[in-house]
Amino acid sequence: MTNPLFKPFHAGNLELSNRIVMAPMTRSGSPGGVPGVNVAEYYRRRAENGVGLIVTEGTVINHPAATGDPNVPRFHGEDALSGWKKVVDAVHSAGGRIIPQIWHVGTDRKIGDSPNPEALPIGPSGINIFGEKVVEPMTEEEIAAVIAAYAQAAADAKRIGFDGVEIHGAHGYLIDQFFWERTNKRTDKYGGDMVGRTRFAVEVIEACREKVGPDFPIVFRFSQWKSSVYTAKLAETPELLGQFLAPLVEAGVDVFHCSTRRFWEPEFEGSDLNLAGWTKKLTGKPTITVGSVGLDNDFMSGFTEGKGASNTNIDGLLDRLRREEFDLVAVGRALLVDPAWAIKVREGKLDELIPFSTAALATLS
Repeated sequence: MTNPLFKPFHAGNLELSNRIVMAPMTRSGSPGGVPGVNVAEYYRRRAENGVGLIVTEGTVINHPAATGDPNVPRFHGEDALSGWKKVVDAVHSAGGRIIPQIWHVGTDRKIGDSPNPEALPIGPSGINIFGEKVVEPMTEEEIAAVIAAYAQAAADAKRIGFDGVEIHGAHGYLIDQFFWERTNKRTDKYGGDMVGRTRFAVEVIEACREKVGPDFPIVFRFSQWKSSVYTAKLAETPELLGQFLAPLVEAGVDVFHCSTRRFWEPEFEGSDLNLAGWTKKLTGKPTITVGSVGLDNDFMSGFTEGKGASNTNIDGLLDRLRREEFDLVAVGRALLVDPAWAIKVREGKLDELIPFSTAALATLS
């Protein structure tokens, strides 16, 4: 039986040789925010070993409080963009496709963090994910400036040759802080009900679309869970999820990247569909599933608890892909530790897969 992971994928101008996506994983390997030759080689190795689409680690937009880590790569400034151009060229020379994930951490940044320690965090209501007030709410002028920074990042992605762009709207960072009622207490057009809380993301997507034109792929990543608040829910029912997604589709999203900790878990009672499955059913748009693919524990155990993980079979994943519950499969830690994961799976060399070890986090191997 043909492995569905290795069927080509086509949606608009996004043409991929297979269904395997490298998930975005923060590596903090770009001193001063500038990706170097080691970053280009890191991504090239995945492309030459058969990954269909690479989504870069989160790269920060042009705002002084976009990150609290000076080694996270920037997506602004000619030094950083020149570094990203070399990454693009390296991946394309290996036959791969690559999109940057553009990002702002919002109130996840701590006061005094570098770079730009003088810059205060920002958020829709100045509240962090624990409900604590950190700063004053964003003004509409600040919101407009941040939207423009997202749009410029998308334009630069197209200009330097990326194959699309992913907007990070997940995990309790800035865009997700607008989505979530715990962190968005606004009473203007950027707050209120489920649809009102999508307004900021809608304007980000629309501004990006205006800059890149109708044919440049825009991927949007979202999640129910938040960093450190794993039980959070934006939408408790399929009906609410549909209300949440509809404005994002209208704004111009081509593909949804549906972040879960364990891809096999049903999103709602009464159905086996996961978040990517429900999103595809409700929107008709292609979706990417993600969450501990190929490993026997979830990624938070690997990253925050210092645990390794053993390889496990992906038969259930393949069955769901054959049923077209979702379209693409993002692989994180398994690809981080083993650049040849895709080609080994394609060739049936499962006994040669490298188990995940936290030691892999220390290098760009």
